Amino acid sequence: MSSQTERSGMIPQFLRGLDVTVTIAAIVFWAIVLGWAYTQTLGRVQYGVIFVGGIMSVYALDQTRQAIENGDWIDGAVLLPATIVLITSSLYFALNFELVYIQRQGFAVPHEYMLARLVIVSLLYLTWREFGNLFLGVVGGMMLYGVFGNHAPGILEHAGMQELTLLQALVTDLYGFYGSLTQLTAAWIAPFLLYAGLLFGYGAFDLILRIAIVASKHIKSGVAQTAVLASAVIGSINGSYTANAAMTGSFTIPTMIESGMARHRAAGIESVASTSGQVLPPVMGASAFVMASYLGVTYLNIVVAGLVPAAILVASIGIAVHYTALSDASTQDMKFSAFFDEVMSNRQKVFEAIRFGVPFFVLVYLLGVAQYTVMTSALYTIVAMVITGISMPTIQRGLDDSATGAVEEFKTQFWNTVKGFRRGAIILAPIAIILVSINGVINILNATGVPNKIALLLIDLSGGVLLFAVLLSMLVAILMGIGMPTVAAYVIVAILIAPTLIADFNVPEIVAHYTVFYAAILAGITPPVATAAVVAAGIAEANFWQTCGAAIKIAAPLFVLPIAFVYNPALVNMDPGLNTLGAGTLVLLGAVTMIYGLNYPFELAFGPRTVLRTVLTVLGVFVMVYPGRLVKVAGIAVFAAVFLAEKVMVRGLELPFTTGARQ
Repeated sequence: MSSQTERSGMIPQFLRGLDVTVTIAAIVFWAIVLGWAYTQTLGRVQYGVIFVGGIMSVYALDQTRQAIENGDWIDGAVLLPATIVLITSSLYFALNFELVYIQRQGFAVPHEYMLARLVIVSLLYLTWREFGNLFLGVVGGMMLYGVFGNHAPGILEHAGMQELTLLQALVTDLYGFYGSLTQLTAAWIAPFLLYAGLLFGYGAFDLILRIAIVASKHIKSGVAQTAVLASAVIGSINGSYTANAAMTGSFTIPTMIESGMARHRAAGIESVASTSGQVLPPVMGASAFVMASYLGVTYLNIVVAGLVPAAILVASIGIAVHYTALSDASTQDMKFSAFFDEVMSNRQKVFEAIRFGVPFFVLVYLLGVAQYTVMTSALYTIVAMVITGISMPTIQRGLDDSATGAVEEFKTQFWNTVKGFRRGAIILAPIAIILVSINGVINILNATGVPNKIALLLIDLSGGVLLFAVLLSMLVAILMGIGMPTVAAYVIVAILIAPTLIADFNVPEIVAHYTVFYAAILAGITPPVATAAVVAAGIAEANFWQTCGAAIKIAAPLFVLPIAFVYNPALVNMDPGLNTLGAGTLVLLGAVTMIYGLNYPFELAFGPRTVLRTVLTVLGVFVMVYPGRLVKVAGIAVFAAVFLAEKVMVRGLELPFTTGARQ
């Protein structure tokens, strides 16, 4: 009995030790990342190899701790060897870099091939563990296609790859799993996710929620708008609509339901907010950095090009959510006491504005004005965030309390910084795993020539008609994006689809990439899979199909925007001007027409209401897509007439300037 008691007492002790080790590993990992960003003494390939080993160390320790904590010893027993293989391979290739990468490029020795086999098996296991059977099928299926492609039917047939060629392509040549996308993750994406971790650690998202609660007092749909704001902002940084729906939905969905909103509508709003957040600048679910690399332009250009489309999407979703909230007649009243113990003073608001505003200003200035590289800008932004994150609360406490209170506050914020470093590494780890896997898939695709075959297939099926090509491209993008993190979905469609739109249909590069990018995230709310809707419906205990229906009604313009980009290329412009603003305004009004038709609570009988909704929806799609501005204006005029007629005939409102005439 005593030995059993001792063992049960040792497990919590062991878990505490693992917990501390995770934090130490995260700090060491970030020291390597920030050190390289500052010095860049190693080449990108060698640094990418080290990066994989470092992030896998954090992942292994953290996930093992969670497995043991949940009593899943089998998972822990399998997880550790898999990650040890990846860490060992990174150490081996980093220490023997010149020999492997330069002297023996194109072939390897037997023990390296064996190590490569273990790396593939381990990475497939981690991919399955993090993202499930569907994504395992994508990665594993592409590997099988690389080897057995000579048996593929028709246009997809290729010569096939020998096993050793596959091992070289994926591992030993350091072009596959350790290739350009992994290096981009290490150099660009990782520092920004550390910034996100620090924002979490310092409570920036609590501040966003406070602002949203204040705003809710002036807007009838306040609770729902709060959910949209919180989920979209966090989702932009999170990089996965599915994970974001689980994280933010755990508090936004119950809040909306308590305010009186129907369960399926609350779930639909959360799934839309999490999905749409993936396209919001400046992070765009980490895809902005990859797009900049593919197009060979600055990161700032990608962000600027995405501002008008994001504004259209946010505005239209905000209006849709407002109408949805009104349909349920929910109270939409949020009280600080339900979320926070006390209201901020004006002095606290000033300090918080400085605390989070200064690092963001540093980021914008260095990227946009000084034209520093992404790595250097991120490095100095992180430094600024740590300085203001610790100093502002400490100074404030010293002014409000005493020197002793300031010392205590400094200690608190120091540990918040440590938590932020840890949180950043834990956020990064799944994204790194999926992008390492995707990098291998890309190398196989390039080796087999699949992108060119897909291009020929698209041209053949579309008959050379641009609209059909775009619709087919969207279908492929949705299928490819199922269950994937945003950046992984974008990478695949950017490789497979965008080049065809550019080369064969003369779509501008930036427009083609934004088209497939927006299309790829639609997988989050498109049935029958709709992973963001699945998670949100589960939290809300709502019907999945009703949730998807609500989500599609709210996010309807998102399904049309990819087509609108192609026919209105001024919308996506790296050098925006009045032309972009004019095009954006007209497309926004078209989106509002759709939203009004689908979501407004008309007080009409079923038949007339159905006809009116259909007409307005079709009209909105037409205004969004059609390139001619005069036709767009005419369509908007029709909507304005319907809008006013509904207010006068049904709501009993009087038109302006008509009162005197009646008298």
